[in-house]
Amino acid sequence: MSRLHGVTLSHHYVAAVTGCSRTQVQTIVARHGLYGLAAQRPGPSPMQVPVTGRIEGRPWREFMDYEETPILVRHLATAAAIVILYSTGMRSQEARSLRSGCCPDPQPNPDGSKLRHLIRSHHYKNVRDSDGHHVSAGEKRAVPWVAITPVVNAIRVLERIVPKGELLFSSTHHDIVSQRRHHGALKRATLDRRVENLVSWINQEATAQGLPGQRVPEDPHGNLGLSRLRRTLAWHIARQPGGLVALAIQYGHMRTALDARTSSGYGSRERRGFHGELDVETALAAATTAARLRDATAAGEKISGPAARRAIVGAASISSFEGDLTTPKAAAKFLARDGLVLFDNPDSFLICAFKRDTALCDPDPGATAPNQFACGNAVRTDSHAQAAREHADRLDAKAALVPQPLGDRFRRTAGRFRALADAHDSAAQSAEEAIA
Repeated sequence: MSRLHGVTLSHHYVAAVTGCSRTQVQTIVARHGLYGLAAQRPGPSPMQVPVTGRIEGRPWREFMDYEETPILVRHLATAAAIVILYSTGMRSQEARSLRSGCCPDPQPNPDGSKLRHLIRSHHYKNVRDSDGHHVSAGEKRAVPWVAITPVVNAIRVLERIVPKGELLFSSTHHDIVSQRRHHGALKRATLDRRVENLVSWINQEATAQGLPGQRVPEDPHGNLGLSRLRRTLAWHIARQPGGLVALAIQYGHMRTALDARTSSGYGSRERRGFHGELDVETALAAATTAARLRDATAAGEKISGPAARRAIVGAASISSFEGDLTTPKAAAKFLARDGLVLFDNPDSFLICAFKRDTALCDPDPGATAPNQFACGNAVRTDSHAQAAREHADRLDAKAALVPQPLGDRFRRTAGRFRALADAHDSAAQSAEEAIA
C-alpha cells in the first residue's frame, strides 16, 4: 500500500511478486474492484530481502517495506552527503560536483603498505581566467582531498545509486520519490531541506525504537546548514598537533598559508579570509589549553619545565579574553602575546608556551618536529608525566612482540619517556611555588 499519496494498491509491488506486468495488474485490479478492498484492508508491502541492520542487538525492521524504500534511499544519500562534507571540509558546491570514480582504491606500495584514499574533483572559489573573470565551471583541484574510511564508504554507497561516471548527487538519480528527470546535481537548498528531513526521521525512528536518548536535540542556532559542517571540522583539526598545516592542506589553502608565514611572519595583522579563520580556531584551542592548565593546577597538580612560570602567567591571563576570541582581530591580538600562548601537544606529553626566540621546533630550518625532550618552551603537569609512563609501558609491551632491532628501539624510547616523567617528578612545583 502506498504511504505517499494515501492508501492504494502498489502495482509495481504486486507485479514483482506475481511475475505479471504492470498492465496486467492494473487490468485485473480494475476488473475486480480491488482498489476498494485495498482501502478496507490496508497492509505493508514486504520485500523478500534479509534485514541485517540491528539496533540494540535486535533487527531494526521486521521486513523492508517496498513503499518505504525510496524514502530510506533518500535518507541514506543525505547521510552520505553529511559524512563527506563533515569529514573532508569540502564546500557544498565542491561535494556536489563529485562524480562516481572520484576516489579510486589506491594501489599498494611495493612493500605491501597501502596509500591513503584521495578524492580528485573540482573547486570553484576564486577560479578565474586570464582576464580575471570567474570561471563558473571551476577547475581541477591541484591538491586532492584526503578521504578517511567513513568518507570512502559514503562514496561507495553513492556510487551504487548513480551510474558510472555520473555525478554522485545527480538530481535525476536522487529524485527517487517523484522520479523527475532533472539535470545536474542536487541544489544546495535541496540538500539543506533533506538534512532537516533526515533529522526529523531520526527522531521519529528513535522514538519508535524506544531510544529517546538517540534523538537529535534542537539546535539553538537554527537549521543544520551544510556550511556549518566545514567550520565544525576546522574546529577539531586546529586542536591537534600540527593541525593548522593539516587544515590548510585539506581545505586547499596550503599555498596561502605558506605565503603568509614566509612573507609576513607571526605578528602580521594583515591576515584575511581563511587565515583569519585559522587564527580564530588556533586562539580558541590555545585558550582551551590555558583553561585546562589553570584548572589542573588549581586542583593540586604540579608543574615543571623551563617555561612553567610563563605558562602559569599565560593561563591566568586567559580570563581577560573569555568570550572575545570569535573574531579574527581578537584572535590575532591573543596570539600576538609571544611566550604566553599555550599549545597542547598530547602526543609529546607537554604544553608548549611558544616563544619564538627559544623555540627549538621553528627557528632551525633543518628541524622537522618539536624537540619534546629539550625545548625551552616545554611545560608538563602531573597528568603529562603519568601519560608518558603509560606510553612507555605500551612501548615495552610492543617491544616484546617485534623483531629485536625494532624492540630495542622501542625500549630506548620508552626509557626516554620514563626519564622525562622522572625529571618532572623531581622538579615539579605547585603553581604558587613556580611563580614565587
